[in-house]
Amino acid sequence: MEEVKLLGLWYSPFCHRVEWALKIKGVKCEFIEENLQNKSPLLLESNPIHKKIPVLIHNGKSICESMVIVEYIDETFEGPSILPKDPYDRAIARFWVKFFEDKGSAVGTSFFHKSEKAKEEVCEMLKILDNELKDKKFFVGDKFGFADIAANFLGLWMGILEEATGIILVTKEKYPNFYAWRDEYINGNKEYLPSRDELLAFFKDRFQAAATPPYSN
Repeated sequence: MEEVKLLGLWYSPFCHRVEWALKIKGVKCEFIEENLQNKSPLLLESNPIHKKIPVLIHNGKSICESMVIVEYIDETFEGPSILPKDPYDRAIARFWVKFFEDKGSAVGTSFFHKSEKAKEEVCEMLKILDNELKDKKFFVGDKFGFADIAANFLGLWMGILEEATGIILVTKEKYPNFYAWRDEYINGNKEYLPSRDELLAFFKDRFQAAATPPYSN
C-alpha cells in the first residue's frame, strides 16, 4: 500500500502543481495544510534545509521543490506521461520550467510590493510568451505536459492577483496570444485547477490586510 502525503497550502500554485501531477497519475494523497507562521515538526523534519512547502512524502521519503516533485511523480507512478518522451522535447520542457521559475518572483513582486522594475520585467516576459504562444495551445508538442503544469501561476493565479489588486498587466490588445492562451488554460483544465472564486476571495482579504506574499515555492 503506497503512503503518499503532501505538505502544503491550499492557495499555493506550487502545491497545486504537485496535486495536478498526482491527479494525472491517479494517485491519492493525504493533504496536510501547513501554517507558515507556525511550521509543523513534520515540515521542519521533511525539508530541514529550506523549510518550505510543498513537500511530498512517499513511503516515508521526502521530496522537495514543486517541479522536482512533479518529475519524481512522473517517473515513480504509472499513468499518462507528464514529461515528453523525446529527449529534445524534454529539454525544451525543462527550459520553459526554468524560465517560469526565474521570472516568477518578478510576477509576485509586481503585485505584493508594487515594484515598477518588476512590472517592467513581467512585461518583457509577457512579450516573449505572447510571441511563443502564437497559434499554440501547449509549450511543447501537441499535448499538455510538464512545462504547462509549471505555467499554472501564469495561467490562473496571475489573473486573480490582477483582479485582487487592480494592477492590470495583461490586456487582449497588448498580448493577444497570451490572453487567448490564458482563457484556454483555465477553461480546458477546470478539473485540475482550484476554485477561482475561492482564491480571489482569499487574496482580496490578504491584500486588504496588507499581507506579504503568502505562498512558498
